[in-house]
Amino acid sequence: MTDAGTNASDKAGSAYRVLARKYRPSDFTGLIGQEPMVRTLTNAFGAGRIAQAWMLTGVRGVGKTTTARILARALNYKTDTIDAPTVDLTVEGEHCRAILEGRHVDVVEMDAASHTGIDDIRDIIDQVRYAPVSARYKVFIIDEVHMLSNQAFNGLLKTLEEPPPHVKFIFATTEIRKVPITILSRCQRFDLRRIDAAMIKADLARIGGLEGVEAEDEALAMIARASEGSMRDAQSIFDQAIAHSSGQVTAETVRDMLGLADRSRIIGLFENLMKGDVAAALAEFRAQYDVGADPATVLNDLAEFNHLVTRLRFVPEAAEDASLSEDERARGLEFSKTLSVRVLSRAWQMLLKGIQEVQSSGRPVAAGEMVLIRIAHAANLPTLDEAMKRLDDMPAGNGQGQPSGHGAPAPSGNGAGGGAGGGGAMGSAVAAQHVSVSGGGGGQTMRLVQSAPESAPAPMQQQAVHEEAEADAVPLRSLEDIAKLADANRDMAFKVRFKSYVRLVSIEPGRLEVNLAADAPKTLMGDLTNRLKEWTGRRWIVMLSSEAGGPTLSEVEEGRRESAMADAKADPAVAAILDKFPGSKIIDIRIPDATDPDAIDDASGPVEAVDLDDDDDDDF
Repeated sequence: MTDAGTNASDKAGSAYRVLARKYRPSDFTGLIGQEPMVRTLTNAFGAGRIAQAWMLTGVRGVGKTTTARILARALNYKTDTIDAPTVDLTVEGEHCRAILEGRHVDVVEMDAASHTGIDDIRDIIDQVRYAPVSARYKVFIIDEVHMLSNQAFNGLLKTLEEPPPHVKFIFATTEIRKVPITILSRCQRFDLRRIDAAMIKADLARIGGLEGVEAEDEALAMIARASEGSMRDAQSIFDQAIAHSSGQVTAETVRDMLGLADRSRIIGLFENLMKGDVAAALAEFRAQYDVGADPATVLNDLAEFNHLVTRLRFVPEAAEDASLSEDERARGLEFSKTLSVRVLSRAWQMLLKGIQEVQSSGRPVAAGEMVLIRIAHAANLPTLDEAMKRLDDMPAGNGQGQPSGHGAPAPSGNGAGGGAGGGGAMGSAVAAQHVSVSGGGGGQTMRLVQSAPESAPAPMQQQAVHEEAEADAVPLRSLEDIAKLADANRDMAFKVRFKSYVRLVSIEPGRLEVNLAADAPKTLMGDLTNRLKEWTGRRWIVMLSSEAGGPTLSEVEEGRRESAMADAKADPAVAAILDKFPGSKIIDIRIPDATDPDAIDDASGPVEAVDLDDDDDDDF
């Protein structure tokens, strides 16, 4: 059916038809964005390899039901000169009009959402036995087939596997995973794709021309993006926009109608966030909210632009996408050249989490502002690589008073009078202590934090940063050295196995003799040999000894923990707390390892967690 014929028939009738029905494709040439399926069907029909059943799947509005009707028309195509199945439907055939309008006696359409039971399938099975009345094939189109019950699917199996030669089945569904595999295996499956936004925009422009409606490119791009790959959704939104704007569709009217944020203002908000300008970002966010933009929609648009910038960094050609505005194209390329992937990835993760917070919050505006504050604050923070480089650039020293960069605290600072000499109930070796108690839900948890002794070495963080670079230069004298080497090479899985099963017998340069725990993995010795060679750059002889060897690192750590638990129980301050809160108990002792950078916290000392409620083991 041509567009001219569509318009003529529309003018002949008095009832208004929505654009999604008025411009519904009537043959395969009108299907947009489904070229792979059309090519497969064209070749199949040309070779006479016509399947007995098809399964059409895809999101709403991509053309599943329309394709089913076009298929039924192609199967029963008949004109004065052609009497055979064909995909060339340029000339309307004898049965075409009735099939497209859903009133042909031999083409049975059933909505499985409202006909889910076995009785409905029995009706189809009864009809299958009879030959078609006037057409070549009796075609059964079952929409939303995933809604059928298990009994209905089972009842259909035998007929679907061996249907009479005059019967064809066409199924359509948006939930392909809910269709039993036994049904899928009896059908040819076609996955109808989401339609590209540029294709949707071009088709909307074509429809606008046929309807005599002026539409701005930016407005059509907004509609194409809002449709999320669904042509029917795009046509419905466009229909609504025409009515909303009284015949001239502008970007402003579409933005007001859909509650969208101005794309140029979204880009400005993104720029403020990347600069770390919290005040400007909050002012812009509030201004967009005041003109009707939904907070979650603003964050979604920010995430979309963040993704665009990241994509343009690797695929600059993506800027040629017709659905992009000029601002998005130019500013996106500009940001892609100045922002690092790590910064963009961090913003993406924070936006994804923030969108969920806003959608579930009772105060979405406040939640949105807090998300923007976090992103703007993080924009000023150095990435991990940048922080490590700054540590490398620091002058050697004791960590006191050296530059820390961007206001970051010096490694040895604890903010609790760490320079004090001694005194207090905890003894002269302790610089300070902090006790905090929090309660909720009937239980309380107390955390006692003790700062490290004044004599503890300060530049632990800097030492940890240099471990990987200096791994080859450090001699291996103990199991702890090998565990540190695994840390430096970020091989946590091997480190866990090594600490749990390896007992040291002897170690010297290039030679290691160990014993293994009874349940050690069989590949551990080989893994240990390979790791040592790879990490140190030299060949190692690793031998399995019959001697018992020393304890494993895990056993050593457990012994330290038990000793620390005993010391904590004997500590006067902890004893006073236990006495103050009857029924409380010590549940954990956390001892930062001076050789493990991941275990060093801001307090630079042990943390003793005391449970104040036997029924609540949460540790804040």
